[in-house]
Order: sequence, then structure tokens, then C-alpha cells
Amino acid sequence: DEEQRFGVEHKEKLKAVRSTVDVLTMTATPIPRTLHMSMSGLRDLSAITTAPTRRLPVHTVVAQQEDSLVSAALARELGRGGQVFYIHNRVNSIEKTAEKVRSLAPGARVAVAHGQMRGSKLEGIMGQFIEGKIDVLVCTTIIESGIDIPNANTMIIERADMFGLAELHQLRGRVGRWNRQAYAYLLLPPSGIMTGDARRRMQAIRRYTHLGSGFQLAIRDLEIRGAGNIIGAEQSGHVDAIGFHLYCQLLREAANNLRGIKNARPITCDLNLDFLEYALDTDKKHLAAAIPPDYIEDDRLRLEAYRRLAMFEDPAQVDDYHEELRDKYGPLPDAAENMLTTVRLRLLGAACGFHAVSCRDGKIYLEQGNSLYRPGGMIPKLNADWSPKKKLTSLLGLLECTAAQFKAKREQGLKAFGAQFGK
Repeated sequence: DEEQRFGVEHKEKLKAVRSTVDVLTMTATPIPRTLHMSMSGLRDLSAITTAPTRRLPVHTVVAQQEDSLVSAALARELGRGGQVFYIHNRVNSIEKTAEKVRSLAPGARVAVAHGQMRGSKLEGIMGQFIEGKIDVLVCTTIIESGIDIPNANTMIIERADMFGLAELHQLRGRVGRWNRQAYAYLLLPPSGIMTGDARRRMQAIRRYTHLGSGFQLAIRDLEIRGAGNIIGAEQSGHVDAIGFHLYCQLLREAANNLRGIKNARPITCDLNLDFLEYALDTDKKHLAAAIPPDYIEDDRLRLEAYRRLAMFEDPAQVDDYHEELRDKYGPLPDAAENMLTTVRLRLLGAACGFHAVSCRDGKIYLEQGNSLYRPGGMIPKLNADWSPKKKLTSLLGLLECTAAQFKAKREQGLKAFGAQFGK
């Protein structure tokens, strides 16, 4: 349990207890290495997204640290008879922070808890907090897991930009464990200066606040930190030598080989059309090809749509995916329709053995290595007066006819070969 708190070496020691041991790891926020292994097919993955009955999402506030904000948050929670976690993750200055909290909440019973205390003293303080004899607990991340206090429904975290996504999600999970609305205040330095990764973490933790959002946060963490090293001890980081996507592809192929699954050969046919741009907005002389954010609003789902389009190997898969998108999100906008058409063109071109399909100045170039394929001995042309949409449709029709002719020739050749060398 709480897999994110264990290192690779610890987990390998556990697996070494027996050679055929089965391992079940549980966590609300998988580390990038574990999540990537699951998404690559090296591990099985199950997600439990059903929240406990009557549980409410924690209202998350990301703001610069100000005494007025902290004072208002303390007053709101104490005013309804609740308790507060105040996270200050520096033991050497935690007492000073506790004094400041006492000045912001006069009359509140404030105590301090951290991991360098004697066990008996720490146990006593936690016992008093559970019994409701302490109003505000100023503490380190020692309360990150294993704490379930239904009456504590406000958490204030100083310097939230210094925490990882998984840690912030775990801390936020210490409140809102009852049917009362809970609040989490993530305080940033007054200067507002943060690293790029910290800014992305704050955007993610503010966005994914719904119940069961740990998996989405883990995916965002994977995107920010990288996948780590499956044959080493790093649990995050990028495989810089070959690039992340090629690494994933090689990993998937290796896993398929071990399972006895045949790896499909990648399809490579470049598409270069002077009347089309891969963008959301274009001028009247160009077509836009993209999946608009207002059609698939979730960034992860939109990226997944692009990934699936890049993995298709047959035009029939594009047609099936067209129906799937329409069922999920409604009729496709023009830019998305054009995007799917470009995928069809690439697949048809690859089926014909073309390395590239280009259109320049009204002429269509079907490139086969160092030569051009000329249907009927001529270079196909598009009417200059046609709209960009009609040009795209005409190009699709040309490639469909060419692919059908190539397929018929192959079948005829195989039939002749069978007649000559068959039984």
C-alpha cells in the first residue's frame, strides 16, 4: 500500500523473497515509472474511481501567501467547529510559524507535530487532535498518509510549489473525509516566482479536484517528470538518448515479442499539401486540420485522440474512430473532419507504396523513392479555381482509386502465381 513511498530497491527486495511472487501495488497517485509500465503493457492496471458515499470534492485554492487569506481560512473553519492542518515543512522554523498562526487566530488551541519529536510526545499530540482538544495542528508532511480525522476539513500548505503532485494530492486527501465541504489552500511565495515545472504542477492540482482524480494527476505527473527507467532505479526522468516516443515504441515491441505477438510494421507516408495547414485557424486559401479544444475539452483525451490517429494502420480504422468520436462528442467540426481525412490519405498512400504525397501549385506528386508515379503516364492536377475543401476531397478520391487499382493488381498477380505454382 502507498506504493509511491517506496523506492525501486525496496520493491525489488520484496519481490526477491520468492521467485514466483505476485505483486499488487496500491496508490492514489502512481509514480511515473509504475504508471508508464502499466500503460506500456508491462503491468496490468485497475482504476477504482467510485468515491465513498456522501463524499464531496475538496475545494482547492491556489494563491500567494497573505496573512489576511490565512486568517479568513482559519476563522471560517474554526467558526463551524472544525479543525485545521497547517503544513510547514521546515522543522527548524516550525515553532516560529506556530506563533504566527496563534497571532492570526487568537483563542485557537495550536500545537506542533513533526517527525523529530519523541514518539510518545508525538502520539500524545495526535491523540489530542483526534479528540478535538487541538484546533490547529502546525505540522510537517508527517500527516501525509494514514490520518483519518472527519472533523479536520481545512488544510493550509505553505510553499506548495516545493511539493510534488503526488504529495500535494496525498496531503489534500487528509481533509474532506466526511460529508462536510473541505478546503485546501495551496500558498505560493509572495513574489510569485516559480519554476516552469512548479507552475505546471499548480495548474494540474487546481484543475483536477474531482473525486478519483488521482489517476489524471498521475498522468500529468508522467508528462511533466518523464517515465523513469524500467531497468534502473530512477522512478522519474526522460530517456533523452532516443526520445520518449521512440522509447515507448521500442518498449511496446519488446513486450509484444516476449508475448509472441507480431509487431506491425510502421506506416510512413509523408503528406505535404500547400492548401492545408495543421492549425485551428487559417485564411480562406487554406484548410485547417486539427482537433479543436472546444470539441474535446480535456487535454489528456485530446492528446490520446491524436495518438490513436497516429497508430492506425488501415482506413477502416479511421472510419470506425469517426463514428466513435461522433458518439462521444457529437458531430465533428470541419477541422477535425479534415484531420481524419489527412490520416486516410497517409494510409492510402502507404498502401500504394508511396513515400510521400505532395501537392504544389495545383500538381499532385506521388513519390515512390526517387521516382514519381504517374497514373496514365501523367502528373495529376487540381483545378486552381477549386476550393481547398474540394481539392482535399478530389485528392482523397484519386488515392482511393489508385489504392483499389494496386490492390486489384496484387490480387491478380497472386492468382496468376497460384495458377502457375499451385497444386
